[in-house]
Amino acid sequence: MQNKRLLVTGVLTESSIAYRIARIAQEQGAEVVLTGFGRGLGITRAVAERLPAPCDVLEMDVTKPEHLERVAEDLRRRWGRLDGVVHAAAFAPASALGGGFLTAAWEDVATAFHVSTYSFAAFGRVFGPLLAASEHGSLVGLDFDADRAWPGYDWMGVAKAALESCCRYLARELGPQGVRVNLVAAGPLRTMAAKSIEGFAASEQLWPRLAPLGWDVGDAEPVGRVVCALLSGWLPAVTGEVLHVDGGAHAIGAPSSQDGPGNAPAAVKEPA
Repeated sequence: MQNKRLLVTGVLTESSIAYRIARIAQEQGAEVVLTGFGRGLGITRAVAERLPAPCDVLEMDVTKPEHLERVAEDLRRRWGRLDGVVHAAAFAPASALGGGFLTAAWEDVATAFHVSTYSFAAFGRVFGPLLAASEHGSLVGLDFDADRAWPGYDWMGVAKAALESCCRYLARELGPQGVRVNLVAAGPLRTMAAKSIEGFAASEQLWPRLAPLGWDVGDAEPVGRVVCALLSGWLPAVTGEVLHVDGGAHAIGAPSSQDGPGNAPAAVKEPA
């Protein structure tokens, strides 16, 4: 990733997947700019100082077109191109999570779709020209397995399913400009956002038993590496893809009855 110039959203704490992506990218030679907004902007700026190379943080609310345009103009003046953009933006009001699937108001559902799905397409529209100016422009978003219904995930799960469809359409639209668009579907990780979702504890207990390779909910390194591979020039013919980085859990119907790296110790109880 030497000399790659990247925009990374979604860094709020050092446990953020986006923070791990930014750190790995810098270690591999990339130059990074982060974004933040609202009350979290100051926190992101403080966390940016803990990266191997402290970097700039630009204000950007993904639901505000003027913010996106302003960041794109800043990067156009700063670099003239973008080699990669990481979309790590997702949010749903509490009423749309934790069992609120049948009761959430449209206004709250619309917020979840705007932040978690539509903003991905907005990234393609606004940052696409800068990515097209790169030899291997790449837009990568963070996903969670949308093939199944998960306890407590509710409308966020539907928004993620729409995100996967959005990825395919963006790949079609931006491909002729040489821009790749992909998603990385990570297994559950103990981030600030995940811990606020009712039902996360059940996934946290189940996943290590379901994944044949095992799964560490406290280690975002495997996800960060795959995202950086997609941001690099090593996968020039991969686009419209949802790449699972979850220890293989997405391919398994039920936990194995045999001992192995993917099984939790006997002391871990099955989720209710």
